[in-house]
Amino acid sequence: MNTFLEFERPIAELENKIEELRHLSDSGNINIADEVGRLQVEADRQLRQAYSNLDPWQKVQVARHPERPHCIDYVNALFDDFTMLAGDRSYGEDTAVLGGMGRFQGYSCVVIGTEKGADTTARVHHNFGMARPEGYRKAQRLMRLADRFRIPVITFVDTTGAYPGIGAEERGQAEAIARSIETCLGLETPLVSVIIGEGGSGGAMALAAANTVLMLEHSIYSVIAPEACSSILWRSVDQARDAAQALKLTAHDMLQFGVIDRIVEEPVGGAHRDSLGTIDAVGAALAQALDALRGFDGAALRAQRREKFLKIGEGQAA
Repeated sequence: MNTFLEFERPIAELENKIEELRHLSDSGNINIADEVGRLQVEADRQLRQAYSNLDPWQKVQVARHPERPHCIDYVNALFDDFTMLAGDRSYGEDTAVLGGMGRFQGYSCVVIGTEKGADTTARVHHNFGMARPEGYRKAQRLMRLADRFRIPVITFVDTTGAYPGIGAEERGQAEAIARSIETCLGLETPLVSVIIGEGGSGGAMALAAANTVLMLEHSIYSVIAPEACSSILWRSVDQARDAAQALKLTAHDMLQFGVIDRIVEEPVGGAHRDSLGTIDAVGAALAQALDALRGFDGAALRAQRREKFLKIGEGQAA
């Protein structure tokens, strides 16, 4: 059963009516093909219209849609011989960050990503995609492993941010994020990141200081969640829509500011309506990004990555 967002209510009503008519047709001799066809055309028209002009707050809702493909979906579909690697060799395992080695189109690589979970049990298991320090230290360990063997690193980002709990702070959350960013910037092997849902704060940047940053069309990337921003500025979450507008968190904003390098288009209606099509599009974009980086030596990759982030925001109005 599809989960419809608030702005999709008119579309939901049409699609529910179509399902009712199809059920009636299946249960008797009633021929309602013409009416179903007419309603389907109207539903498709409204869907295209709605998704062609989403405002930033609606983009936030789509980026958080529970049926969007998750990190593990991309890993299972795009990588062969994937072997999960666990632990930070210092404290323990963090299930919010998945990582391991596999093959992408025949090439060995290290894959790292934040996983939110697809249902309630999985979300609790993965801590809703909010990593603790050991998750970022595991990511550092795997990135250094890739660097040692000169194989590419691919990361998938989908997190509201790093876990803000007391235990995480006691174990050095800020230091772990900073060290993870430092590790990204120091790699002498290709690093490609994909923002597949939410790119929240330093928790996202810790895995996305890459040579090439891809971003799905309806994903978001921001220093803070709109609700948290609203709470700070207006002392209430009621201004979250205004905060989303002010934060400039959409893929098109990020491309304009030079934070990302390419937008990967989603199917009409968002990634949640066609997971396989979205995953295929991301796979094609990853292949192109890696092909473009294979001709560079380690020093050049490192220099390109650092220069890219030093230039972010140049020439933009404050």
